[in-house]
Amino acid sequence: MRHLIPMLALAAMMPWSAPALAQARSQLGPLCTTATTPADQQIDACNKIVALKVFSGEKLATIYFWRAVGWNKKGNYSQVIADATEALRLKPDIALYNLRGSAYYDKGEYDIAIADFSDALRIGPPGGIIYHNRGNAFRAKGDYAKAIADYDSAINLGPKDAYTYQNRGSAKQALGDLDGALADINEAIRINPTLPSPLNNRTVIWRAKGDFDRAIADGTEAIRLAKARAPVNIMTPPGSVLISAYVQRGLAYEAKGDYEHAREDFKATLEGVAVDAASKANQATAKVRLSLLSDPVAPPLPTPRAAPGTPSASEPKAASAPPPAAAGAGFAGRRVALVIGNGAYANVKALPNPPSDARSVAKSLREIGFTVSEGVDLDRAAMQKTTRDFLREAARAQVAIVYYAGHGVQIDGRNYLVPVDVRLQAGASMTDAMIDMDTILAGLDDQVRTNILILDACRNNPLEPQVASAGANRAIEAGSGLAAPAALGAGATLGAGTLIAFATAPGQVALDGEGANSPFSAALSRHIGTSGLEVQQMLTRVRAEVVAATKAKQVPWSNSSLLGEVYLAEK
Repeated sequence: MRHLIPMLALAAMMPWSAPALAQARSQLGPLCTTATTPADQQIDACNKIVALKVFSGEKLATIYFWRAVGWNKKGNYSQVIADATEALRLKPDIALYNLRGSAYYDKGEYDIAIADFSDALRIGPPGGIIYHNRGNAFRAKGDYAKAIADYDSAINLGPKDAYTYQNRGSAKQALGDLDGALADINEAIRINPTLPSPLNNRTVIWRAKGDFDRAIADGTEAIRLAKARAPVNIMTPPGSVLISAYVQRGLAYEAKGDYEHAREDFKATLEGVAVDAASKANQATAKVRLSLLSDPVAPPLPTPRAAPGTPSASEPKAASAPPPAAAGAGFAGRRVALVIGNGAYANVKALPNPPSDARSVAKSLREIGFTVSEGVDLDRAAMQKTTRDFLREAARAQVAIVYYAGHGVQIDGRNYLVPVDVRLQAGASMTDAMIDMDTILAGLDDQVRTNILILDACRNNPLEPQVASAGANRAIEAGSGLAAPAALGAGATLGAGTLIAFATAPGQVALDGEGANSPFSAALSRHIGTSGLEVQQMLTRVRAEVVAATKAKQVPWSNSSLLGEVYLAEK
């Protein structure tokens, strides 16, 4: 959770006062320079003081600072940055760098935020709040080691703060240190037991450890506190913690097999107002999970765990691979995969190799201990059902792999997988006939799983002629190949990480191949089961082999937010 300097603390850090302002306009000065003034009144008062043109230098910088505070209350971060920059030109100050850095943080410009926080620390004296805020920016970037170092400094410099312990715990959780994360979250709860967010974090940890009853209990308390508590500062979107708490408790209920209560929580999640990226990601997850649990076909009950070392009757024994980062013991050993190969297209160009590609990859995954859901030449209904069943199973897995070979398209920058019965009819929505990759990603985004998506779906776009014939009035753009994800972490909840591998670079076309398999899937099948090979090293070998086999006409590409080394086959 973000933890910015409260406005009263900002006022204390500012060495400037405003008696001259009060003399110039007795009512305007206090309205402009008081932290509790409503945002619109504060901005209006500061505007009028600036318009007087009676102040310059340090005193004018004071007015710009307070107007930036008003913009900050409204969430207008561009105006915060503009006013803070003008104030810094007049009078560099630690509070101004912190305020501008916080605005850059909220805009998602983490490198600039880090630079501003570093300048604040350079001006000094170094403060725990500045270290904390810079730690938040490092954590948002995924640089968890630097984030933890800054949180350590914040704890050493200042009084114990619940948010610092909570955020350090989140960074440790991201690195897979669940016990260290639990210790920090426990300390945050001890310091301030009225905060809902540490309890929400602990809900995730208990679920990762497989202790669903404790997860549900903590989620319940987090919801109670979030309902009873106003936002801790103006930067906390109303309802954001409550939305997260509902979805995390819902996921715990689902993992336990209590689908009725899970559905209730996911519905409650969607009733909240999502104004930040994390809340929107939580709602996307809740929407997918609710859809899965609302299916007329009852979701399967959790698979009972066999005694350690004993394979269950319904699935092969998982290989004892080293656990990936951020995967908890409660899900250890359970690894699932969805493998689909679509080639027998009825209304667009057929592809000879995807069914064979899928069978080869599925065989390789089973050999290293994955429980594989396999589908070949699936129409839309079968593809939807297979995907939904897989997402249900993935809710109780440590590692989830999705492999797809066949036609895939990008439309308006989003990626879609194409069923074999795809047919575009006049007046019908183009995307309704396909499977949205974003839906699959949302269904897998729940903070305790490593997700690997492998797409050999970059053949020539079969829908380009239809898009072209639709005319310029159709606000749709369909390009060759698949689109790169905008950012794996953008809006996603903090979890074990995701890797997306493409058969070729974004926007480029992959080759179907002249043999029984495409160049990409042939190389993937050969290397995916290599003992002791980390997954990104494995993909590097696949890339090199494909480049050589295609004489550099095809270069596989990947985008990763994995938080540590992941091994698919045992060392």
